[in-house]
Amino acid sequence: MQPAPHPAASVSLAPPPRRSGKRTRRVRGIIFLKDVAGLGLTAFGGPQAHLAMMFRLLVEKRRYISMAELLELQALCALLPGPTSTQTITVIGFRLGGPNLAYLTLLVWMLPAVTLMTLAALTLSHLDPVRVTALVQFVQPVAVGFVAFSAYRIAEKVIHTKTAVGLMVASAMLAYFFQLPWMLPLLLVAGGAVTTLRYRKHTIIQEKKPLRIEWANFVLWLGFLVGAAVLGHYTRWLPVRLFENFYRNGSLVFGGGQVLAPLLYAEFVEFKGYLTGPEFLSGLGLVQAMPGPNFSIAAYIGALAMRPAGGPAAQVLGALVGTAGIFLPGTFLIFFVIRFWDRLRQYRVVQASLEGVNAVSAGLVCAATFLLYHPLPDRTLALPFHLGPIDSLPLNPLLVGTTFLLLLSEKVPSVFIVGVALLAGMFI
Repeated sequence: MQPAPHPAASVSLAPPPRRSGKRTRRVRGIIFLKDVAGLGLTAFGGPQAHLAMMFRLLVEKRRYISMAELLELQALCALLPGPTSTQTITVIGFRLGGPNLAYLTLLVWMLPAVTLMTLAALTLSHLDPVRVTALVQFVQPVAVGFVAFSAYRIAEKVIHTKTAVGLMVASAMLAYFFQLPWMLPLLLVAGGAVTTLRYRKHTIIQEKKPLRIEWANFVLWLGFLVGAAVLGHYTRWLPVRLFENFYRNGSLVFGGGQVLAPLLYAEFVEFKGYLTGPEFLSGLGLVQAMPGPNFSIAAYIGALAMRPAGGPAAQVLGALVGTAGIFLPGTFLIFFVIRFWDRLRQYRVVQASLEGVNAVSAGLVCAATFLLYHPLPDRTLALPFHLGPIDSLPLNPLLVGTTFLLLLSEKVPSVFIVGVALLAGMFI
């Protein structure tokens, strides 16, 4: 008589069935969108600080992409008109899940800032910009700490040659002393050109895929530009004209929200008189205090521009029109370029240029650390005791250094740091 099998022997040793690739991608996409929502609510400080927080969350923690890929995509977006940080996070979504995830990423990323700026326009008479500025008074130096940490880590990972060191230092100095809208793309192109001369040192890819360019998104960009101009001219309908105004500015601006602001001021305040100078400056101050993209000021301007057309419903329509007009051009253009970028980068000349582009990107982040620090208002921390003639410490360097060290320890989440800064601004 055979002995009864041990209970463990009856357990199947076959590997568990794998989840389908489609289900895995869906779960990963949902997690990614949650991360994007977190960034949309906590990423203060403009494009440079956004890049720092993307590096912290999307590269170091989640490992959706590598540091080299993030820098490469950010540099590519910087060469195109439109909101650089918005294009960067959108194209990361495109890499992870295709166009559908990319469009959802764009929506989730800009929704908090656009909603807050629309509410600001609807309640302008009851909103106190000074109080909002006080709320984020400690967030600003914390954002500089994020940028400083990003500069340190980026340089650590991409600077490996004397040429790269030279490009990083030169680009940082030029970006610091010459704050011009065309300087950033010029430096990126120049840095890539310098290292292109060393393209023979790169490995030849034997099986190159043919370079095929899909023109659909470029045609969409151009079609919207021409169509909105023609339709606005003949209908004279204010929402269409607003869309054309924002779409044209979004198609022509390089350098982010800092460059966009004077263009919008000239068009909507000085030329068309849709809002007053103080109203525009209040919105400009508020958008600096909001998380997410600075291009969300278009929602604020669009809502105020629609005041003559009716009540809150018309203003909400204006906010939606302004948001669509300012964000669509950059989205169309990055979708056009990214579809053939992976094939273009197979060529040794392009591979060699990326070394210089990455070095310049590191230099630009270093320059951004100092450029963002200088406008901070002087604050001091009174000491409870006296150290000879010293009875207070400068607060901004203390906050920047503390943020840098906390990030370096890799034990404190970015969201927690920003949350503590907001709470401090609320009560102090």
